[in-house]
Amino acid sequence: MTLQKKATVVSSATASILIIVKLFIGLMSGSVAVLASAIDSVLDLIVSAFNYFAILKSEQPANKTFNYGKGKIEALAAVIEGTVISVSGLFIFYTSIKKAIVHEPLEYLGSSILVMAISLVLTIALVAFLNYVAKKTRSMVVKSDALHYQTDVLSNGAILISLVLIQITHFELIDSIMGVVISIYIIHSAYELIKDGVYILLDASLDEQIVEDIRNIIVAEKEISDFHYLKTRKSGNTNFVDVHLVFSPGISLLRAHHAGDRIEEKIKELIPNDEWVITAHLDPYDDSEMNDRVSSFKIDEDL
Repeated sequence: MTLQKKATVVSSATASILIIVKLFIGLMSGSVAVLASAIDSVLDLIVSAFNYFAILKSEQPANKTFNYGKGKIEALAAVIEGTVISVSGLFIFYTSIKKAIVHEPLEYLGSSILVMAISLVLTIALVAFLNYVAKKTRSMVVKSDALHYQTDVLSNGAILISLVLIQITHFELIDSIMGVVISIYIIHSAYELIKDGVYILLDASLDEQIVEDIRNIIVAEKEISDFHYLKTRKSGNTNFVDVHLVFSPGISLLRAHHAGDRIEEKIKELIPNDEWVITAHLDPYDDSEMNDRVSSFKIDEDL
């Protein structure tokens, strides 16, 4: 079992334990914050199970139907996970407002505080493990899972503090206020997750600094006189680079090929743990303007 799969199994097991404990205490105490946290844990379990499926599929090799593999399943999983997180945030917001209006009394505060303290410790340990796996594997699914549980750390901590304050002050409106604050934070975090996933699905370029480093590597190659049509994108843990390299007309194919190999090796060293697919088109002269005119002519014909 790969490290990514182990991460999803561990997060699923942790979510299952938290669901059982939080639901029981949440229903007994009537705390909207604890119940909201329990519902969030249910969603955590669903998302972790989906992430396992996404990683399983994304690791499958390319075939005749999917020539570039299925790495974008990870980005799709991130978008779905972000959507689920947003829905949970909206539900928590609704429940908190309803609780503030109805004014239902809280019970079993001591047990609720103990449960949230245990939840906080377990979630912190899980986040540390997921961040380690995400850094080592650069998996977007594990990264999104870690981000999700990071929001849980903050929400669990906030809920724990609010329950302690309620026990001290008997001001039960704190429960609803904390629920609203947590819901807003969850929705904000989900937006960032959805945005990252959508960018990959739409073939957004690699990070600006990585693209600049690629440009510098190409320019530093003494055999290259110019380059154009540099395009980059990401799918799963694979980075794709396409570029046209311009050489002098009299250079031998062998020398040009070796120069292309040197450039490819240096680019791969930028992120050694990632897979790279680099396609370099070797040009004897800069044909970008001619190609642009041909493309423009074809567009005019279509219109």
